[in-house]
Amino acid sequence: MNKMKGLKSKVFSWEMFLIVILLLEILVFGQLNPRFLRLNVLMGSINDFISICIISLFVTFVMVTGGIDIQAGSIVGLTSITIGLLWQDKGFNVWAAVLVSILVGTLCGLLSGFFVAYTGVQPMVVTLGGSFLYSGLALAVVNMSSSEAYEGISGFPESFMKLSSGNIAGMPNQLIIFIALVVIAYILLHKTKYGRYIFLCGVNSSACRYSGIRVRPIIMSTYGLSGMSAALAGVVLTSYLGSAKSDLGSSLTLPIITAVVLGGTSNLGGKGGVIGTALAACVIGILKFGLNMSGMASQYLDIPVGILLIIVLAFRMTGSGNTKLLARLKKNRGK
Repeated sequence: MNKMKGLKSKVFSWEMFLIVILLLEILVFGQLNPRFLRLNVLMGSINDFISICIISLFVTFVMVTGGIDIQAGSIVGLTSITIGLLWQDKGFNVWAAVLVSILVGTLCGLLSGFFVAYTGVQPMVVTLGGSFLYSGLALAVVNMSSSEAYEGISGFPESFMKLSSGNIAGMPNQLIIFIALVVIAYILLHKTKYGRYIFLCGVNSSACRYSGIRVRPIIMSTYGLSGMSAALAGVVLTSYLGSAKSDLGSSLTLPIITAVVLGGTSNLGGKGGVIGTALAACVIGILKFGLNMSGMASQYLDIPVGILLIIVLAFRMTGSGNTKLLARLKKNRGK
């Protein structure tokens, strides 16, 4: 009986629903444009939304604690232009420049996390300020470069370009990177004591403090991980485009938040999962890629993503309200 219940819960889980949506997208867009069903096109499509996939995995950590991170796109741009400046103008080896840029992104996340965890300022306010701050720093880095802002910095070594253009046994490197990060994020959030503490912080941070859990460092660290993931996305995106620019991540905020919420993470904290986020990121990525291949102009691709976010949030709030109402009715009936 218990096995049947477990099997039923898996079959009708939110993750299974996302898998069905993903398959439906592939079938529908394949009918609209037969080229979409070609394996090389489908595998290569991840290049267009790999940044959403990478960042959303670790923004999940932030939102499980009850926070939010809307600065990741600015960190992507800062990371990208930092790589270009260090490599072209400062004479760094390109991989040394990559490591420094990842460190910069992580520190940006930790700085915002510090203000959220230790000053009590609302995460929305802190990360909005961080978004403006890191965008401004990216522009300042551009002014330090010998290249014009609109041109970007290009001409990177072949070894760096292969990070996104290469493949292993026919599988694109970017897909391998994404799968590896899904495994790492899943283990961290769902299989470690650190992950359990993240969930507890989202459920009741005050109770965590009384239990002796160091809530502030944990919350701060989730923003650090989010910043690091944004930096990694900046590295991969720079390699894919072959150009370092300060505004590379300017359009990523909405798809990232949508992916996390659509993946099953509560915007109130205490609930969420890496697998759901990974699937939702793919759903959004395939949606945008498929609509583009079907003839929709690029500047309109955020419209369906915005509609999707509103629908999911409305559904969640309605579902939450109905659950509370049923609980009250049962309680009154018991009296």
